[in-house]
Amino acid sequence: MGGTNIDTSRDVHLVVPASAEYLRLVRLTAAGLASRMGFTFDEVEDLRIAVDELCFLLVGDGEMGRTMELRYSSGEGSISIEGYTKLPGPSPEPNDLSEQILSALVDDHEVVAHGGEVRFRLLKQREEV
Repeated sequence: MGGTNIDTSRDVHLVVPASAEYLRLVRLTAAGLASRMGFTFDEVEDLRIAVDELCFLLVGDGEMGRTMELRYSSGEGSISIEGYTKLPGPSPEPNDLSEQILSALVDDHEVVAHGGEVRFRLLKQREEV
């Protein structure tokens, strides 16, 4: 995906079933990493909401046996999260409301769907105090 320059030695990889029940674990991982990096409470909540919005696309219809893979990368004052899954049928795209929410919550995001694969990337910068 994008060319964000992030130190991969501090990456966290998470593979979970592509099911709504596991979105809590995805959000907790994002919140834990962001908190450890010194993000404010509001920034952590923004990140949790954004990753939930994007992962919901990966869940699809909740077909059994599929997984979603996530990579959380911490950089200098930023966190990047990439998600991936394979989906049967048409690839979902964020609706207008989701796009507005994501634009308000994170500094950059994208969703790429091609050939039954769906990937997303988001970037959240920590505000300098």
